[in-house]
Amino acid sequence: MESRRTPLHAEHEALGAMFTDFAGWRMPLRYDSELAEHHAVRTSAGLFDLTHMGEIVLTGPEAGAALDHALVGHASAIGVGRARYTMICEADGGVIDDLIVYRTGELEYLVVANASNAAVVHEALVARAKGFDTTVADKSTDYALLAVQGPKATAILEGLTPTDLATVKYYASYPTEVAGKAVLLARTGYTGEDGFELFVAPDDAAHVWQALLAAGAPHDLKPAGLGCRDTLRLEAGMPLYGNELGRDSTPFHANLGRVVKLDKPGDFIGRDALAAVAEQGPDRKLVGLKTASRRAPRHGYPVLDATGNVIGEVTSGALSPTLGYSVAMAYVAVGNTEPGTELSVDVRGKREPVEVVALPFYKRSS
Repeated sequence: MESRRTPLHAEHEALGAMFTDFAGWRMPLRYDSELAEHHAVRTSAGLFDLTHMGEIVLTGPEAGAALDHALVGHASAIGVGRARYTMICEADGGVIDDLIVYRTGELEYLVVANASNAAVVHEALVARAKGFDTTVADKSTDYALLAVQGPKATAILEGLTPTDLATVKYYASYPTEVAGKAVLLARTGYTGEDGFELFVAPDDAAHVWQALLAAGAPHDLKPAGLGCRDTLRLEAGMPLYGNELGRDSTPFHANLGRVVKLDKPGDFIGRDALAAVAEQGPDRKLVGLKTASRRAPRHGYPVLDATGNVIGEVTSGALSPTLGYSVAMAYVAVGNTEPGTELSVDVRGKREPVEVVALPFYKRSS
């Protein structure tokens, strides 16, 4: 089956992008150098095409109540114009996907799902919303999604929109215009840097993309692909579904128990299982690992204790372009999670010493 293409595919081709197949989409992996794109996001800004993400809209008098039942968070408590990071879990507490929920109106919510899970999340929300006075619609084809991330993102965007970006709050959304086109402007991010997301009509995507590139040229903006997005989110300690998150782990295993609102009114799917994990504590937890070398632990590599026993597994790892040494995230058995704990990783048959460190590895200074 041929991979889907975003409305910006011709723009990517014109910029000389190298493409990769990801979650059924043909997406830019990099344009020039993943390293250069990574550093651009850390020092100036990067421009991403995130149209492969899924957008699901719930509308109606009981849309909030339906989401309260379907998700682990308290969606009905989100103020209009605000957003919240949350998850949808199985009855046993396993994570189906992590999501951002925007409340775009008194009776309307926009749920943004990962590309690989968009259809599954839509199907689950339809099933879980039965009996509630709400409609659930997959609106993914109604949106292109662009993101400008980096310390110069505000300077790049401010000349293109009438919105005062100083008033745009973190985890909030604002209907506005960018380059004369209607957008829903959000401020969340997945890189560890400040930045903005622009939900725009597919037919307007190329115009907005070109305007952002032009406005960003004096600020050293670079188009950025999926390759640097992965190293950026790893440095920022942000989980990736299929690596740090999955149906075999709960939010508590990933140190994200804060998103589970056990005290919200009513029941929700997965509540009993998650309450049990919250009370007993998980048997393994996600930690950061730092190496003394440039040999990067990779996904699936075993983590060993001082006596050589396998006590965990790496979920993501790479040489950190910002820090200059290799970092990884891994699930390890409780008792091995304190920062400063010395462990090792089996890197292709050789035991590489690692130290447990607090997440995130990188945090912007302001």
